[in-house]
Amino acid sequence: MSTPKNHLSPSTVRERSACMCHRGDACSSHAPGHALHLIQARLASATPSEWVDAVVEHADAVSGDVVVRTLDGAAHALWNGGGAALEAAVGTPVALHVRYGVLAIGRAQFNVALG
Repeated sequence: MSTPKNHLSPSTVRERSACMCHRGDACSSHAPGHALHLIQARLASATPSEWVDAVVEHADAVSGDVVVRTLDGAAHALWNGGGAALEAAVGTPVALHVRYGVLAIGRAQFNVALG
């Protein structure tokens, strides 16, 4: 006797592939603030004139909140569930690509949700 095939709807599949970073697992979502998508990273690197230099003003590793201030004085509240706040100590120089939501800390790049 064979078991019936379980057909899942697309919405159920999307719900199951939701972010796992809140449990400490690898993030499976490419929504703003989650895993950096390869295309997102390539688009950001293909538009180098849109990167702005900034300095970390606040970083909360528990909540994932990061505040950076650009050299022209503009503050940007960011969120990342993948550990950007762990890498970004207060006073760390960073680069922010606002258009594609990418925060570069040294060689590491993170997908960020802009607040």
